Amino acid sequence: MKKLWAPWRIGYIRKTIDKKKQPCIFCARKPASNKDYVVFDTAHSRVMLNLFPYNNGHLLVSPRRHVADIALLDDKELLDLFKTVNRARALLDKTIKPAGYNIGVNISRTAGAGITEHVHVHIVPRWEGDTNFMPVIFNAKVISQSLQELHRLLKAEALKEG
Repeated sequence: MKKLWAPWRIGYIRKTIDKKKQPCIFCARKPASNKDYVVFDTAHSRVMLNLFPYNNGHLLVSPRRHVADIALLDDKELLDLFKTVNRARALLDKTIKPAGYNIGVNISRTAGAGITEHVHVHIVPRWEGDTNFMPVIFNAKVISQSLQELHRLLKAEALKEG
């Protein structure tokens, strides 16, 4: 067997091992923390910015309780989760005024979930013409607003609502 010497790979390997030891990103966040881009919390749900957005304003809405599937939520949690999705969408309507949304839940790695152990709803704002040549030709997506600025706007609007 031939061996390929690739010492630069150890960084990736260690990162992957360390990632498995890290706490759940939804459970580890402090309530309404600026550092972690939490927009607001409810009794049973949390809204936060996606740190790796598909589009500007991409939000994640998760139950506060650590569960992998929406089928494991009780009625109060389920109602709160989807009311929170509606409230988060209304915040986006007021602050960045998208033309539409992709809203969805990926349950299991096969279905596209990057984080399988804690169910969450993706809210992805969309605009006419927001898909262009950049992803096709350069495999790159242009995000038109910083997370810090968007977080500040969304939190300010959420605080107005109470």
